[in-house]
Amino acid sequence: MARHLDKIRNLIEKLSLDGILIKSKTSKKYLDTLTGSGVQILITRDNSYAILDGRYLSEARQRQDELIIIENTPAKSSKSHFDVVSEIFKEFNYSKLGIEASSYSISDYEKLKKYDFTVTLVNEEINEARIIKDEFEIDILKEACKITDGVFADVLKHIKVGISENEINALIHYYSLKAGASKLSFDPVVTSGPRTALPHGRPTDRKVQANEPIMIDFGIEYKNYQSDMTRMVFVGQPSNDMINIYEIVKKAQKAGVEAIKSGTLASEVDFIVRDIIEKAGYGDNYNHGLGHGIGIGDGCEYPFLNQNSKTILSDNMIMSCEPGIYVEGLGGVRIEDDVLISGGRGIPLNQTTKDMIILEV
Repeated sequence: MARHLDKIRNLIEKLSLDGILIKSKTSKKYLDTLTGSGVQILITRDNSYAILDGRYLSEARQRQDELIIIENTPAKSSKSHFDVVSEIFKEFNYSKLGIEASSYSISDYEKLKKYDFTVTLVNEEINEARIIKDEFEIDILKEACKITDGVFADVLKHIKVGISENEINALIHYYSLKAGASKLSFDPVVTSGPRTALPHGRPTDRKVQANEPIMIDFGIEYKNYQSDMTRMVFVGQPSNDMINIYEIVKKAQKAGVEAIKSGTLASEVDFIVRDIIEKAGYGDNYNHGLGHGIGIGDGCEYPFLNQNSKTILSDNMIMSCEPGIYVEGLGGVRIEDDVLISGGRGIPLNQTTKDMIILEV
């Protein structure tokens, strides 16, 4: 059953359009429609259509969506999907089409100019429409975070001196799929020792040594929605420098969660956290924004928590809070939760401890 068609129709009304053509996989996931490359979704003032080639016809019929199915298979027809859109627009005397700016090529845009309708590029508007989550979405994301916590706990049982970053990565994939995830939200960050100073370091065959930190940043996709969590693991006793850095990041992350409230400017949350890290002497070692929206956006979506964000936070937004300190040659620390604003305040959805996790050698 397709979802959120009302939000797209509200956008059509707001932008004075007659319809919006959806191509991106992310937006099709948000609408809970078929997501294949041969499927485009046209939402108009009056109807909603799935324009697709024959590969998807049987599945589309089985879904019993309220979408009107229009088969247009290039191998059997000389018409393009754009031709089909044009026919619909002529039938209803429409003249203004919106398309996703980031999903269509310049060549596509040039082709659209030959039709008897104007074309408006929309992208930010669609992204902004997803910023407030409904109860259905919140429940799914709570479950996604619960699965993420469980996967981390399962992986933690296997971590010891001698295990490689790649092996930890493989365990994350295995336990995620076993627990019901459809896939990972993104390629996990799994780094160890000095490599933890790489904010987005990818796993290698490097083996974990005694008294080293491990950074694990991963998320799972569950019913199209994606979690994101980062925790540190120490195999053996960490150095005093790493303990100090960890406590600074933990303090900053806690302050960030507490600052996430309805009515607060997103950039103000970033400032509060950044100020703590700068006053501790590590301002130059914190080189990214505080967080990003959590939802269906294939990794990141609105709202963004950074120094330039103009977003006013409100209830039912969900975002990551993930400060970090990265010292080349020593290592890094990042702690991340997914935070829901409910009842005016930020509530972490992840339950995994943020106290130092120190494993025996």
